[in-house]
Amino acid sequence: MFNFNQISFGYNKRTGNLFQDFSLELNAGNVYGLLGKNGAGKSTLIYLMTGLLTPQSGEVLFDGENVRRRLPQTMSDIFLVPEEFELPRLSIKQYVSINSPFYPRFSMEDMQRYLDIFEMGSDMDLKLHSLSMGQKKKVFMAFAFATNTRALIMDEPTNGLDIPSKSQFRKLVTTGMNDDKLMLISTHQVRDISDILDHVTIIDQSRVLLNTSFADVMSKIAFRPLKEGDQPLFVLQSPFGPLGAIRAQEGEETKVDLEMLFNAALQNPVAINQLFTTQK
Repeated sequence: MFNFNQISFGYNKRTGNLFQDFSLELNAGNVYGLLGKNGAGKSTLIYLMTGLLTPQSGEVLFDGENVRRRLPQTMSDIFLVPEEFELPRLSIKQYVSINSPFYPRFSMEDMQRYLDIFEMGSDMDLKLHSLSMGQKKKVFMAFAFATNTRALIMDEPTNGLDIPSKSQFRKLVTTGMNDDKLMLISTHQVRDISDILDHVTIIDQSRVLLNTSFADVMSKIAFRPLKEGDQPLFVLQSPFGPLGAIRAQEGEETKVDLEMLFNAALQNPVAINQLFTTQK
């Protein structure tokens, strides 16, 4: 679905290129978690894949079409939920009436269903400017999912949501996903989303430290208390003793700990690369 072909990009000459000959492939049917340190380029990558930024060289393709051309048939199939946004002084009904025609598969029935999941009620005359930040985010995300675009890209979607709302967001993702879609969630709040991802992508500027499925991670790395003789890729000190990200033994399978996986990729990028590019 998305192909980054040898992208180079920088904001100015003084700081140099953030990306240099960067390549990455993202496929339909997956819910991706995009992880990286502050300044690693996550938000920049999102703006490049939605055509809002232009690379100095290389190209980003969506189903073979250069996104920077921002053709209507391309843009109508991609929706971005940025970390920060402003909504106009309109009712929900007016907002939907103005914006939904840009998305041919928009469904008012889905919009209401997603508002129900967020417990926002059925009053479409609610004024957007009168809502709290969390409520605005719920309305905007309900609209985003209701567009039924094949690519839905979200930057820190759980910021500003309380604990019950984060659970509702996870339900929204599982309800709105299918094999023809791609969802990408860029976040630092890994515990909010780990249960709904099936693929993880970890970047550090021009380096792709990891881009693989949860099933692949589970078959190759175990996340558990350390045992004698273990050679961990990363160690986390806990009140109950050290926990490690360790090369999985034959038949060993544990739940993926995204936080530990992320730290292992940062601390041992060579070992992680060898582990996921070499067949067991």
